Amino acid sequence: MNKPIRTISIFCLLLFVALMLNATYLQYYKAGALDKDPQNRRVIAAAFSRERGAILVGRDPVAQSVSTDDQYKFQRTYSQPFKYAPLTGWFSYYSQTGIEQSQNDVLSGDDSLLFVTKLVDLLSNDSSKGGSVELTIDPAAQTAAYDGLRALPGDVQGAVVALEPSTGKILAMVSLPTYDPNKLAGHDFSEAGKAYDQLNANESEPLLNRAIQTRLPPGSTFKVVTAAAAIESGNYSADSQVPGGAEYTPPQTGNVIDNEGRDCGTSRIPFAQAMENSCNTTFAALANEVGAEGMRKQAEAFGFNSHYLEDLGPQAESNFPTDDALSPAFVAQTGIGQYEVAATPLQMAMVVAGIANGGTVMRPYVVDEVQSPELDVLDKTEPSELSRAVSSSTASELTKLLVATVDDGTAYPAAIPGVVVAGKTGTAQSGIDNVPPYAWFVSFAPADDPKVAVAVMIQKADIPRGEIAGGQLGGPIAKAVMEAVIQ
Repeated sequence: MNKPIRTISIFCLLLFVALMLNATYLQYYKAGALDKDPQNRRVIAAAFSRERGAILVGRDPVAQSVSTDDQYKFQRTYSQPFKYAPLTGWFSYYSQTGIEQSQNDVLSGDDSLLFVTKLVDLLSNDSSKGGSVELTIDPAAQTAAYDGLRALPGDVQGAVVALEPSTGKILAMVSLPTYDPNKLAGHDFSEAGKAYDQLNANESEPLLNRAIQTRLPPGSTFKVVTAAAAIESGNYSADSQVPGGAEYTPPQTGNVIDNEGRDCGTSRIPFAQAMENSCNTTFAALANEVGAEGMRKQAEAFGFNSHYLEDLGPQAESNFPTDDALSPAFVAQTGIGQYEVAATPLQMAMVVAGIANGGTVMRPYVVDEVQSPELDVLDKTEPSELSRAVSSSTASELTKLLVATVDDGTAYPAAIPGVVVAGKTGTAQSGIDNVPPYAWFVSFAPADDPKVAVAVMIQKADIPRGEIAGGQLGGPIAKAVMEAVIQ
């Protein structure tokens, strides 16, 4: 064999080896990833032709597949689209979001939990069906949260989250504005694409789940965390005298913090008075007493700066400054929920849920059970502890302060006759020109045997700037959600 022929032969051999290696790589090592790639149209087409499992609230499906006469055989439908869209998300030819995405393996029938079901279907020559997912949502609480937000005037932007303190179950999760996932899941892909483009271009961001994806300054609701840090330091209890006064000037700055006309006494006042009247001067001073490191550790003990929601996403991490050398001027601002403090509604619900649960913060979750197509339970989420935020004695002292804030203070709109309620209001400056403040409200009830903890965040509503207040706007919504759970 002459040299040119040998060279060509070796080159062809190398090409053949490269081809075999590439085929092996694609068909063996990359097979799983390619199979799950959202751009794999063959897989999506097959999924569209399969009976997808239902998403259940109780025993009622809020998302299910119904048979059709077109090439895809099944159409995904959403029975209460606007109320549950931020949770369910949508399942379309092009993408999936929400529970449809996070639980896709179960709903599509590909999860290993459904192996026996798939084997039986194969042996009996039946078409494969997906498993169902039952959510932790309380339908009455979800309706109360949805109706409460919708009742506010104008084009509302906001969210409500309700938790069961002892388990971390998400009992309600509502976000406005919302959308109709039926329009995105249709088999007319041109119309579905137009619907998505319109929603995606909307300045109010209806596709955003504000309950877990929007971080805003929590304002005075964060004073609960500041109070927790102060009591955990061992220097204070609910019956203590704390710094008061009409003004407070933090060290190293000439910027004065005031109370916007609220009665905050003189140099020392009862802790209950400070919480009831949401005294900025008190909590700014307490934050500096605790210090930057102490405030950070307390915030992180409640879940700030971490990811904790595992069965629904994406989740934005709530933020607390990590610079332990932060100047007193900024530390004071963090004590009243401003500066770089930013929280999601879920995070603030976890703060009060942790207090309600004796100081233990439970990991939040929204998927309660995974079920077979015949609704047999294949897997059930077990509650798990996320962190020990404060001691049980501190939680008890904080509860006293928050009950007094409902009974005699700014949180009175959440009062429920015959029920002891704990709560805190918040109105946070946006820090953006021409953007009005954000209204917050957090609460739990019954305070002596907590069943539900709630956070309400109102980012925008058609309300005069001077009338925006967490108690007046968020209190009635929180009350309705708590009543839906406990009554």
